[in-house]
Amino acid sequence: MSLLSDLINLNLSETTEKVIAEYIWIGGSGLDLRSKARTLPGPVSDPSKLPKWNYDGSSTGQAPGEDSEVILYPQAIFKDPFRRGNNILVMCDAYTPAGEPIPTNKRHGAAKIFSNSDVVKEEPWYGIEQEYTLLQKDIQWPLGWPVGGFPGPQGPYYCGIGADKAFGRDIVDSHYKACLYAGINVSGINGEVMPGQWEFQVGPSVGISAADEIWVARYILERITEIAGAVVSFDPKPIQGDWNGAGAHTNYSTKSMRNDGGYEIIKQAIEKLSKKHKEHIAAYGEGNERRLTGKHETADINTFLWGVANRGASIRVGRDTEKAGKGYFEDRRPASNMDPYVVTSMIAETTILWKP
Repeated sequence: MSLLSDLINLNLSETTEKVIAEYIWIGGSGLDLRSKARTLPGPVSDPSKLPKWNYDGSSTGQAPGEDSEVILYPQAIFKDPFRRGNNILVMCDAYTPAGEPIPTNKRHGAAKIFSNSDVVKEEPWYGIEQEYTLLQKDIQWPLGWPVGGFPGPQGPYYCGIGADKAFGRDIVDSHYKACLYAGINVSGINGEVMPGQWEFQVGPSVGISAADEIWVARYILERITEIAGAVVSFDPKPIQGDWNGAGAHTNYSTKSMRNDGGYEIIKQAIEKLSKKHKEHIAAYGEGNERRLTGKHETADINTFLWGVANRGASIRVGRDTEKAGKGYFEDRRPASNMDPYVVTSMIAETTILWKP
């Protein structure tokens, strides 16, 4: 008799050319990922060759019950680390039957900005540092924390090792390898300052692909925590008090910034960002005011500061960039629950397209 694990790991390619495509989309809250699977007659590597599909938008908070059909447009393909073989994960965005993007479809607006010829010419690169917190499923309290109590103060946990400092490494390492398998450009992982909190980095990735990769990496993380019986939280301040919040620091450069003389272009871009601080903050994640207090390696939410090697600033420029006179900068304002389509495209729009 087969074990359940044997059946889950069945190699379909031994008996059929058919493959399973898991269509992924973002639900009505703007953070809830949804997915469903369909069978394809054979392998597909180009999203334009995939069929559009539909779902019941009234069940995801995206359409009324009397007109509930929402259409999924396949946009990016990744290898499926769960089913493996030729099976795929498909990142989609959502439209009405008439072909209009639904209000929660932030990818459509981002694609417009990233397809602008001035933006294409600048080849914007992004490196996104996605922080998150692992919670115990039944009590919604961080992994490794005593039930109803607190661990020792912050200090030993950042990049820490040992059973009393690193909680959930099996989940984190599984996620790291699964993302690399899927074709996501994950550049690293580390334990964060608050125990039970971790970070993975995606990039450098060009344009909208950075946001596609973050969303699929989040999906894979949700699936792995589902298997492990844990919960992943992207709340920017999961535990109140003297504990670090969770952000999604966004590293950014354009071709002009990476070329000789780029430091002057970086300073001009930061000047533009300072003038649109309020607009960016409003779009950088729900509950960010609980995180951006001016403590715990952040600038105050109402203050725009930039500096070299300053982790208490809104924008940090690295010492290596200052020394080389070219490179990139880090926007430290986005919250862990930010929409990467919104944040990446907004940075490009403000720094490249906006003419004050």
